[in-house]
Amino acid sequence: MCGIAGMVNLKANIKDRQSNLTAMTDTLKMRGPDSHGVFISSHALLGHRRLVVVDPSGGAQPMERTINGKKYVIVYNGELYNTEDVRKELLNLGFSFKAYSDTEVLLTAYIAWKEDCVKHINGIYAFGIWDENSNKLFLCRDPLGVKPLFYTVTNNTIIFGSEIKTILASSLVEPVLDEEGLCEIFGLSPAKRLDSGTFKGIKQLPPACFLIYDQSGLRIKEYWQLVSKPHTEDPESTAEHTRNLLIDAIKRQLVADVPVCTFLSGGLDSSIISAIASSEFKKDGKILDTYSIEYKDNSLYFKASEFQPNSDEEWVEKMHQFLGSNHHRIIIDHPELVKSLEAATMGNDVPAMADIDSSLLLFCKEIRKNATVALSGECAYSLRYIIVSL
Repeated sequence: MCGIAGMVNLKANIKDRQSNLTAMTDTLKMRGPDSHGVFISSHALLGHRRLVVVDPSGGAQPMERTINGKKYVIVYNGELYNTEDVRKELLNLGFSFKAYSDTEVLLTAYIAWKEDCVKHINGIYAFGIWDENSNKLFLCRDPLGVKPLFYTVTNNTIIFGSEIKTILASSLVEPVLDEEGLCEIFGLSPAKRLDSGTFKGIKQLPPACFLIYDQSGLRIKEYWQLVSKPHTEDPESTAEHTRNLLIDAIKRQLVADVPVCTFLSGGLDSSIISAIASSEFKKDGKILDTYSIEYKDNSLYFKASEFQPNSDEEWVEKMHQFLGSNHHRIIIDHPELVKSLEAATMGNDVPAMADIDSSLLLFCKEIRKNATVALSGECAYSLRYIIVSL
């Protein structure tokens, strides 16, 4: 993952706010340990922290492009799964590229199609683009809201970032919990309203929405909705269609210039993902690294139930043998979970799922020693976890 931050004021020169931007960007070091950069202009300050996955030399941010005398600048956290498809479209329109990163493709897509760029891209993303000529900020978040993006407006300044702590680090926003924020923490957590930033005055851009901030003010538009349609395929066609979609989704997420692995719990989701990834690796003569998490003395205290009739270890071993993967077992002791609760909460900005979060934190910390990218079946959805430097 990467981290983005910025502030825009269309009525005043904010170049003297560079220290505020530095403080904001520093909160994102864990998201982007490999490099960082800033863009400074009279009305816009943009910051970025990068975790390198693709195109180490050509994907540095903030990325600037000037076309027909007009300057555009992007800060971006995410990944496009159809980068090459979009690149071909843009090449056919006469655009050219300096490197092969999806960042450059995304920025060029905006230059070509403006807000309609969302109709052409497929991926997980949260990004901001500053149009220097028009003095316009464009913020956008992916259809399912995989990548976070928070913002607030105060004293004619819009402040945005990948995390709540990024907004608070601007020193322009007070860390005040209001009634709604407290109700969410104690009544709904880890669930929350789609636009909730928990703290007073801070909002999250909802999934499948983009935000425009210019001389006309601030406006948000939903660009995508899930549509229900009659299912007309027979069972055999449905199974084949689902299979093809799943394989395609996983293959697209294996593209990286850094080591890739998978989580493997022995359950249906992680096993399918690992099997497809392993198959693709073998085509290139490589062996997939898989990782599972275990708890010290679990075999002594595990009790079967209807919810979990047997422990994960048995099925992890079956899948490991079936795949022929290079498997790694991460064993965690319970005192470690307790010690990591605070760090996990800080990572989330707000209380969430307690020991589940601390388990994931410790698990990823160990994986990061060998890999940068891991595919997971968490929440029965093929999410791509970018393991931060811990």
